[in-house]
Amino acid sequence: MSKQLRLAVEKRKNYLINYLIKAGIYKKNEQHLFELTLTDLELEYKKWNRNCKE
Repeated sequence: MSKQLRLAVEKRKNYLINYLIKAGIYKKNEQHLFELTLTDLELEYKKWNRNCKE
C-alpha cells in the first residue's frame, strides 16, 4: 500500500472514530473503535446515521 493511501485510510478512520465517540459510541461488541477496520467503522457510522434520521 502506498504511503499516500495509508495516510488517507488513517485520516478517514480517525474522522469516523472521533465522530462516533462524540455520538457516544466507544465499542462495537467488545472491540474498541481503534481496533476496527475502516470498513467496520464505515458500517457503524452508516448504522448510527440511519438511526438518527428515523
